[in-house]
Amino acid sequence: MIFPPARSRRVNALACPYFRPTQKWEECTWPHPSRLPLGAGWQGRCSAPGYEGVEPASEELKEFCNLGYALKCSRLPADRSCDAVRFSVARDDGSRLLLCFVFEAGHRPVAHGSLEYDSSARQWLSQHPDSRIQALAECYLQSYRRRSAPAGPQPSNESSQP
Repeated sequence: MIFPPARSRRVNALACPYFRPTQKWEECTWPHPSRLPLGAGWQGRCSAPGYEGVEPASEELKEFCNLGYALKCSRLPADRSCDAVRFSVARDDGSRLLLCFVFEAGHRPVAHGSLEYDSSARQWLSQHPDSRIQALAECYLQSYRRRSAPAGPQPSNESSQP
């Protein structure tokens, strides 16, 4: 998927499209972690061109990676397809879940699509062709499922797999 270069100077709270989450960030405190773009805070690595695999510092993870529109991030490419990606659950009938995504550039939608997850089989029926976006979708799904689960003990250290 190719998008026009972004030309934004404002800040918004969406996941950075170059962030590749690796595990939920339990130690970091946000006032309302379920309101974060991926439904929780995550640790991970950068996948911006030339910086693949770099582990951002804690402050970068908190201020840039988990939030998108990270214009002060030194690794953010000047010529990029989008500034952020937003996820939402469009339908959840208990057995299948439809996850929608929107790519934003300059605080405007530039592309969108959906992914489908089979909750019974615990597998994706459709995946995004960009592994970075798929990883973000998996984190969002995991956070959504955790929030939607019946009350009871929850695992405290989950990987980015739903």
